[in-house]
Amino acid sequence: MSGLKKYLIISTVLLVLYLLAQYFKPKPTNWAPTYLSEDKIPFGTYILRQRINDIFPNAEIKKTQKPVYNTLKEKLAGTSNYLIIASKLKIDKLDYREMIRYMESGNNIFISAFQISGVLPDTLKLDISSDFNMANKQEKSGINFTNPALHKNGNYYFDKGVSQQYFEKIDSVKAIVLGKKEDNEANFIQYKFGKGSLFIMPNPQLLTNYNLLKPDGLDYASKALSYLPKAQTIIWDEHFTRPDSEDTSPLRVIFNNPPLKWAYYIALFGLLAFIFFEIKRRQRIIPVITRPSNTSVEFVKVVGRVYYQQRDNRDIAEKKVKFLFEYIRNKYKLRTLDLDQEFKEKLTNVSDADPQTIENLLIEIYHLKKGQMVSDQHLINLNKVIEQFYKQDQ
Repeated sequence: MSGLKKYLIISTVLLVLYLLAQYFKPKPTNWAPTYLSEDKIPFGTYILRQRINDIFPNAEIKKTQKPVYNTLKEKLAGTSNYLIIASKLKIDKLDYREMIRYMESGNNIFISAFQISGVLPDTLKLDISSDFNMANKQEKSGINFTNPALHKNGNYYFDKGVSQQYFEKIDSVKAIVLGKKEDNEANFIQYKFGKGSLFIMPNPQLLTNYNLLKPDGLDYASKALSYLPKAQTIIWDEHFTRPDSEDTSPLRVIFNNPPLKWAYYIALFGLLAFIFFEIKRRQRIIPVITRPSNTSVEFVKVVGRVYYQQRDNRDIAEKKVKFLFEYIRNKYKLRTLDLDQEFKEKLTNVSDADPQTIENLLIEIYHLKKGQMVSDQHLINLNKVIEQFYKQDQ
């Protein structure tokens, strides 16, 4: 087995073993807070999206990735609730102005985010803070609703710091506190605008899959969302959780999956190594190739030496006459069997050779046909008169 085949077989076996090991190993939990409605990871919102109609029966769920201003500019028939769940969001002047108009006409907005920036916190005098302690992630603090009808005896407790955010500063004149931490800090508030309201919760992870799988989490989320009145449409905002333009690269699936990404790198490295070593092994000094020489002259010299050594002048003379007759027959269509006066006159009339040259040519051929011995001088004279005829007949 050649070295190349061994290299390919070993590389293929190692790559297949690695892919199998990566495929069958336990997949680590993805704790990334995406808040996307199709994500089933702990901090996705798949469960909320599937069960939200339990809270709002017959409501149409409409997803949007447009900015708040563009979404609210599209007037919807009937009443609606606008739901925003994200890590952070920024509301500018146009967004805020359209939000005010939207709520004053009888609609409601529910925002749950860790960070809120832009015009909204400045106008409403909001400041969000957290008492999450990285040194003690298991620390829990209770939260509860202020409404006696929703208040739970013993508070709600959640791990992983999902309820540690609170409002460090609020406008106590306009803000209605709907929920508090056990240390009396507000963590769920409401602002009224005309016929509608704005609800703000600084703990979006209370609405994620991780929390809704627990009885306390499901109970708390359903009570918090129950503050929204029944509406014909629920607008599910994904503008702050999904990039404006998704990655369209054909390799996005590979690079988004760590095992596939490393397998891709290994295969690419193996290919580059193979190319490098094959170039090094196969490269040789390019030999100098001489130009092909014209051997026609050498061939003629060899044939000439053979005839010269045999000294067969008659054979040479007969061949030259034979070639001459072939030339005359092909060019002038004359019969060459009888070299009589008629042939001489026809050849003189049709060819460009001098009559004297033709006369000398026929005399030399006549002597050759008489069967006399062909001397060197006779052969030379015959060759000269034939060449002279060719030259004049051009």
